[in-house]
Amino acid sequence: MALLSACFIGSCLGSVGNSSCCPKHWKAFGSSCYFISVEEKTWPESEKNCSAMQAHLLVVTTEEEQNFIIQNLDTKSEYYIGLSDRDRPLHTNKRHWKWVDQTPYNESATFWLSGEPNSHNERCVLLHFHSLTKKWGWNDVFCDGHYKSICKMTKIYFSAEKSLSACA
Repeated sequence: MALLSACFIGSCLGSVGNSSCCPKHWKAFGSSCYFISVEEKTWPESEKNCSAMQAHLLVVTTEEEQNFIIQNLDTKSEYYIGLSDRDRPLHTNKRHWKWVDQTPYNESATFWLSGEPNSHNERCVLLHFHSLTKKWGWNDVFCDGHYKSICKMTKIYFSAEKSLSACA
């Protein structure tokens, strides 16, 4: 499948030996590929959409990754990411943030806007541009709101010689 996919790659790195690529219309950063969806969906619909592309909603692991993502976003839009508190029982107020890919939630590597998270009823997270501070950050929201989203997948790795001959 990776060999077939290589024929439809938008941006490949390297020409000899092993190469890594992202699908067309995806953006490459580090060992990952990112897709910024312009369709507005609920959080569960957004995650399902990413899964259909063999990806998941964005999981942010570093400040560098967050900075790469925000430079590609429209400040007039908001974007779901793969962090939620959806599994927390309704009767408890203790937050239990979880990433969709099971990456451990690291309290010291978060990018919450000032005052966020601010409601125990808001269980999903999006990237939001705060117009007063002119900064991007995380905001907890209701999961049934319709927003754009960001998908993330690992780059596709393949042998360049084999892929190029297969695409000819």
